[in-house]
Amino acid sequence: MTVAPILVVMGVSGAGKTTVGELIAERLDWPFVDGDDLQPKANIDKMRSGVPLTDADRAPWLAAIGDWIDARAKAGQPGVVACSALKRAYRDSLRKGRPQVRIVYLRGSQTEIAERLAHRAGHFWPAKLLASQFADLEPPSADEHAIVVDIGEASEAVAKAVIERLS
Repeated sequence: MTVAPILVVMGVSGAGKTTVGELIAERLDWPFVDGDDLQPKANIDKMRSGVPLTDADRAPWLAAIGDWIDARAKAGQPGVVACSALKRAYRDSLRKGRPQVRIVYLRGSQTEIAERLAHRAGHFWPAKLLASQFADLEPPSADEHAIVVDIGEASEAVAKAVIERLS
């Protein structure tokens, strides 16, 4: 029996997780959720005020993402979730007991992403937290078998590269 894959599109804020995740989901006709939509209000408020989240802050959020993944798996559905998943421990918690989860890492330099954030409007997350994201970032190790894609190209090309690597 084939298990329907669920992609966790990860990277720092501004890497394009939501845009690329939505494009992948649209092209594959899979359900999509933006992990930001699963954040507790207290976390949103904290980030909006410029305070980085702690591991304790992220625990209920990661649990909510895990619940979303489990609901897709129970229904036999594939899916795509945009989630920073910056640390190995976070990705391990999302993968544990979920063989269908596949990590997609959108990789970009701090300079490149800072430039993107300078042009992003209407998002609660302040660009001044970018350094804290890069400080927390633990890029996926080889044993995580992540799909790693550089974000230097247009989002359409990045999504296409991910889909090609899935095949």
